[in-house]
Amino acid sequence: MREVNRQWRLAAYPKGLPRESDWTLTEAPVPVPGAGQMLVRASYLDVAPYMRGRISPQTNYAAGVAVGEVMVGGAVGEVLASNCPQFDAGDLVVTEFDFGWQDYALLTPAQVRRVDTALAPAHCWLDLLGLNGVTAYFGLAQAEMRPGDSVVISAAAGSVGQLAGQIAKIGGCRVIAITSSEAKLARCRELGYDDGIAYRIEPDLAAAVKRVCPRGVDVFFDNTAGPIHDAVVQNLALNARVTLCGTVSLAARFGEADIGPRFLRQIMIARARVQGFLVFDYAPRYDEARARLAAWYGDGRIRLHYDIADGLASQPRAFLRLLGSENLGKQLVRNDAPAGA
Repeated sequence: MREVNRQWRLAAYPKGLPRESDWTLTEAPVPVPGAGQMLVRASYLDVAPYMRGRISPQTNYAAGVAVGEVMVGGAVGEVLASNCPQFDAGDLVVTEFDFGWQDYALLTPAQVRRVDTALAPAHCWLDLLGLNGVTAYFGLAQAEMRPGDSVVISAAAGSVGQLAGQIAKIGGCRVIAITSSEAKLARCRELGYDDGIAYRIEPDLAAAVKRVCPRGVDVFFDNTAGPIHDAVVQNLALNARVTLCGTVSLAARFGEADIGPRFLRQIMIARARVQGFLVFDYAPRYDEARARLAAWYGDGRIRLHYDIADGLASQPRAFLRLLGSENLGKQLVRNDAPAGA
């Protein structure tokens, strides 16, 4: 085991799109677990869009990271030492937010779930069997997705998007991907998407949505906001349902007013429902979602793709790749700190 614990700490609140210099790599002693604690070494570290909101002084739905603090984040890791009767050295655990961008962390049983690699590989527990899976599952449930619906998903090749598209196909829907490139669109087709749009090459995005959804959009799972949202809202079917899940396209303007066209008349005429979504509202039902997701993965109806960077040193760059839509599939970082005590 390393004699030091490498930690990425927030150096400054970003102005616009974050830069690697907004974090500083520091070293601290490897912590020693106290009563009721376990020392966990990260195997895979999470990278997710929600992190942009945590590095701003603006009010958010969860507490932010102060300058000088270790960056927030989840991880799958190995228990190296335990003072908890529920866990032994060698166990694998996952935590959604409480690990941070570092090699080692002290955690309690209340902060972790046990990883069962018989259900899915370890890295899947930050994706399919983590918050991304339940986000895709309940985001579509909130939209009251029904068989035969035309379902449009933005950021369709990302972590939530690739899962939401496959769940919608399982639900008997016609599923449309919106993603940044032809390469990502090809990946979405491999996962079963019926059609799609590579928005960076479309001169008129609203017209492109109309082309692939000539009868209108019944369900829009919106992970991006911005111009993609505006294009889809101009093409809503009667009684359409919109789930507002993410705003990653606004990462460079976080905290600024979201100014753009307003299509309230289109929403009114379509009698559409536009509703914000936070997965935490469904916490009592997480086990229900994970059981179904694991079953679909086990019988081959859900396939996964990962974009894995190597080494803790690559953590900020991996996050910026995500914000720039450079990743293909779920973005993770494989830690390079040695395992074992």
